[in-house]
Amino acid sequence: MANILLIGGGQLGFSLAQTLAQSGHQVTVIKRTKITDYPGINFIAADISDDQMLASLSITADAVFFIIAADSRTEADYRKVYQAGLCNVLEKFSYCPWFFVSSTSVYGQDQGEWVDENSVTQPKAITSQLLLQAEHQVLAARSDSVIVRFAGIYGPGREYLLRLARSVPYIQQTPPYYTNRIHQADAVAVLAFLLKQRLQGVDLDNCYLACDNDQAPLWDVMQWLSTRLGCTPPLAKPFDASTTQNKRCLNTRLTALGFEFIYPSYQTGYLELLS
Repeated sequence: MANILLIGGGQLGFSLAQTLAQSGHQVTVIKRTKITDYPGINFIAADISDDQMLASLSITADAVFFIIAADSRTEADYRKVYQAGLCNVLEKFSYCPWFFVSSTSVYGQDQGEWVDENSVTQPKAITSQLLLQAEHQVLAARSDSVIVRFAGIYGPGREYLLRLARSVPYIQQTPPYYTNRIHQADAVAVLAFLLKQRLQGVDLDNCYLACDNDQAPLWDVMQWLSTRLGCTPPLAKPFDASTTQNKRCLNTRLTALGFEFIYPSYQTGYLELLS
């Protein structure tokens, strides 16, 4: 078993910490807000933007997970986390491999193109540009680190599409506006799986795209959800030329490594939520 350090104790980070602790790992979680008690997890209250506070911590880690989300989608908050905070953490913990949680927003494709780990990354939004810069910084510090680019995470507490479906939204129908997602349980499982592969000596790639197997048009998803919810179907809206995110993500590299999804499609994931 290994000493695992998680930077960030949000919904995804805490769920991963629980999973790793239950597997027998020694888990330490650094989080800024109040401490949560859980057997087998050592919680430390610290702000990663405070370099002196981080420097004073005495922690030994065999691997680091960086799973911090910015407080808002503003440039200032992204710089605070993915520049200042990241630099502080890398300075103290670059002696061991990293798993850095990123997003498929680093892809700028907007015409429904297929993308994978080798696709060009030219995001238009400054927040996505800062996230991409953070990926490069992590890999520059540790060449054996792993970047995991997640599609939109859904699940208990992450029910944006259910709320959207109930609001009778206007959705682009033609041409299709594609969406990509992954259930939170699968997101946790992906990170735990990659750690297990690393600890077993498997040579990992530097980047994995994590989404389920169903790259569906948002129109189809909303139609399906409205039927299950018994609410009014979405309304069609004209093509929006200003769209900045419209792509289809491939998880081939992840599944080739042996990962199996608990919820391979939005139907399987949302049926459980709706029940």
